[in-house]
Amino acid sequence: MYAKGLMTRQISEQIEDIYGFECSESFKSDVTDKILKDIEEWQSRPFDKIYPIVYIDAVHFSVREDNIVKKLAAYVILGIDIEGRKDVISLQIGENESSKYWLGVLNELKNRGVQDIKGAKSDLKGRK
Repeated sequence: MYAKGLMTRQISEQIEDIYGFECSESFKSDVTDKILKDIEEWQSRPFDKIYPIVYIDAVHFSVREDNIVKKLAAYVILGIDIEGRKDVISLQIGENESSKYWLGVLNELKNRGVQDIKGAKSDLKGRK
């Protein structure tokens, strides 16, 4: 959550809403300090040039922010590599699922080295 730009107060609200417990500032700082380098490495790692198949989808959930509940989506791309191993190659949080948004996500994959996707599975038909 921190790596995606949420403020520590927002992280506290998310943890309390999802898991039902409060966490201190020092707890959030300790956890963030321990995993931030790993997150940054994962987010910038090179991708395979070819994925025989990818699955793209979004999981929608409600989030309370400043006493207002709003819908967010976790956009996920799961790639199957040439050896048949599964790899989450993209995970992003956004507000609206649309074909335009997905085009941006797929262009990011191209910019990070993906040259070909042999097949893709999604439920995006009919989205604008």
